[in-house]
Amino acid sequence: MADQSPADQTPTSTSMQSLSINSQPSSSSSSSPTPQLSVEERFRIIRSVGEECIQEDELLNLLTHKPEPICYDGFEPSGRMHIAQGVMKTINVNKLTSAGCRVKIWIADWFAQLNNKMGGDLKKIKIVGQYLIEIWKAVGMDLNGKVEFLWSSDEINSRASEYWPLVMDIARRNKLPRIMRCCQIMGRSEQDELSAAQILYPCMQCADIFFLKADICQLGMDQRKVNVLAREYCDDIKRKNKPIILSHHMLPGLQQGQEKMSKSDPSSSIFMEDEEAEVNVKIKKAYCPPQIVQGNPCLEYIKYIIFPWFNEFKVERSADNGGDKTFKNFEELVSNYESGELHPADLKPALSRALNKILQPVRDHFNNDAKAKDLLKRVKSYRVTK
Repeated sequence: MADQSPADQTPTSTSMQSLSINSQPSSSSSSSPTPQLSVEERFRIIRSVGEECIQEDELLNLLTHKPEPICYDGFEPSGRMHIAQGVMKTINVNKLTSAGCRVKIWIADWFAQLNNKMGGDLKKIKIVGQYLIEIWKAVGMDLNGKVEFLWSSDEINSRASEYWPLVMDIARRNKLPRIMRCCQIMGRSEQDELSAAQILYPCMQCADIFFLKADICQLGMDQRKVNVLAREYCDDIKRKNKPIILSHHMLPGLQQGQEKMSKSDPSSSIFMEDEEAEVNVKIKKAYCPPQIVQGNPCLEYIKYIIFPWFNEFKVERSADNGGDKTFKNFEELVSNYESGELHPADLKPALSRALNKILQPVRDHFNNDAKAKDLLKRVKSYRVTK
């Protein structure tokens, strides 16, 4: 667009790589080059990213024959970024690049428009997409030349003759009920009244995998159905090398019974630029029943965010309540919590402190960088649409 202001322009890869990161994750999630890793070590690191892997033997074979596999993940720019998208994704990407992978992050602006996010306003969607990139830069995603941010509209337009025949072939080979079973990827259900655009969406997302030449689909468990569709398509076209599905865990919402975070419900999640006081209040109000581990979102945050980031969890408490304690692994924490030795009144403030330490560089970036500050102001002004 010729009349774009600087805030409306997509950052170049050079400018993204030159930005200094003030706070990096711990060595467990850092992606410093480690060419000496064996295939088995690389497999262990990559496999640790996923709650499920389809198939492990294929992953091991891929790593044996390809030094730099291509991983892909995609995001609809649909509103403010919650901590799972921001911190968990950074942890996972840094693990993947440390194990030799190249990561393509698909900023799915056209997909957000198809799914009526931001009311289908593509200009707003692009602003949100730029905001997502600023978050990942600020929180510590290791942009060492192995991570690419790709805008779906730009990439598809530049190679339309390659993309659209692929979408059409996938659509032609699948019945409508099979495509509708993929509606979960859009946050929809088969019972919803879907637009024609939302029927097109799964065919396009399936095509993305082949269009991006992805060896590994590293998305959430909620995207599993369309990734399986891609493997089925390989059977249809007699393609031997299928994309490997590496599905990461989905963090629940903070309230009881919330299976996943929701951008339309601010109380359900921590947002990446939440102020310290907001984080404290949300964690204080979070569901955290004493001695109950199953379905406890606070413990999930500790398992999937705090331990991977810091390699430990520090609890500060009075001597009367057992004194300060540093947990070195999640199993030890669970044992203490189930026995009642660790109480929610001590766990919650410790969780808040750890989260705020991770998020502070993001707050600093959005407070001190004029472009980032303007992006956040715009994104906060937009109404989230489903």
